[in-house]
Amino acid sequence: MKKITYIIWASALLLATSCASRRSEPVKGRSFNANRSEVVHGEQLFMIHCQKCHPGGEGGLGIAINSNPAPGFVKRLQMRHGLGVMPAFSKKELSRSDLKDISSYMRAWKHY
Repeated sequence: MKKITYIIWASALLLATSCASRRSEPVKGRSFNANRSEVVHGEQLFMIHCQKCHPGGEGGLGIAINSNPAPGFVKRLQMRHGLGVMPAFSKKELSRSDLKDISSYMRAWKHY
């Protein structure tokens, strides 16, 4: 029961902080050099699993995630369990380490 309450609370927090259209500048045309292995791996995973709905981290089919102020653990919770039309990614699809690498990639873009 406590886990369900946590998921509901985290989902509500995510919705409250991410229900806006694009707030960041487009990333097209900018070169990005990933220099840490977890960022490089996160970029690869993002391109495979996330790019089709969040092109360049911007809103496409999904919401813009470049400017989403939600904490990393909330974003990882959403990646694991899904929310709304976003699919859940099982541990077989994306390990805990994979989720952290995707977060590292998105954080690297944010600080770019």
